[in-house]
Amino acid sequence: MARPEQVLLLEPQHELKFRGPFSDVVTTSLKLSNPTDRNVCFKVKTTAPRRYCVRPNSGILDAGTSINVSVMLQPFDYDPNEKSKHKFMVQSLLAPPDMTDMEGVWKEAKPEELMDSKLRCVFEMPLDNEKMHDMESSKMMSSSLLKSDSSALPVKSLSSTLDDGEVKKIMEECKRLQMEAQRLREENKQIREDDGLRMRKSNMMSSQHSSMGMKKEEGLSVRTVALIMLFLVVGVIVGKLVL
Repeated sequence: MARPEQVLLLEPQHELKFRGPFSDVVTTSLKLSNPTDRNVCFKVKTTAPRRYCVRPNSGILDAGTSINVSVMLQPFDYDPNEKSKHKFMVQSLLAPPDMTDMEGVWKEAKPEELMDSKLRCVFEMPLDNEKMHDMESSKMMSSSLLKSDSSALPVKSLSSTLDDGEVKKIMEECKRLQMEAQRLREENKQIREDDGLRMRKSNMMSSQHSSMGMKKEEGLSVRTVALIMLFLVVGVIVGKLVL
């Protein structure tokens, strides 16, 4: 039995064009539109999965909506004499009304329920005066896509979107880590203050001991001088008596 005709509209329809230079990531866009009144599950597959990064590569396209799929070609050594054999396939399936598990729907789908469209990849090298502009535009687009991770797409269209519970857990964990860091900073500050207080006390005690030693030495010196003077006076008196 022949497969049903693809219900999704693809733009472009037959070719995905990538413009060099290919020393950096090159990104092109594939627009998928759902003109029907049914939600449609979709997958984007390629014959060279290690050479491309696709965001999103699967999801649910609501009735009457569209989505832009970013296809990022990884850097490679381009040979103008070698034709690209890479191909992409967009596979789709009408979503059941009571669907809860998209992966389960794909596994249970019958061959006659699957629709697909194929596109071939075309590599082009720009003219010399266009290379710099295209390279900068490609870098900016790739960087923006990797950072946002398709955050502008509808939540229903992403199969790997975090739910509210997971987001709440992450926020609570961040808050807990911040509080722990604050507590450690306060403990570190208190330890430094205690160390400074102990050093000041130690210095004061050392100073007191030094002053006490100096006073004792001064007392001993005064007593010694007094004794010498006393002996001298006694000696003088005894000398006079003898004479």
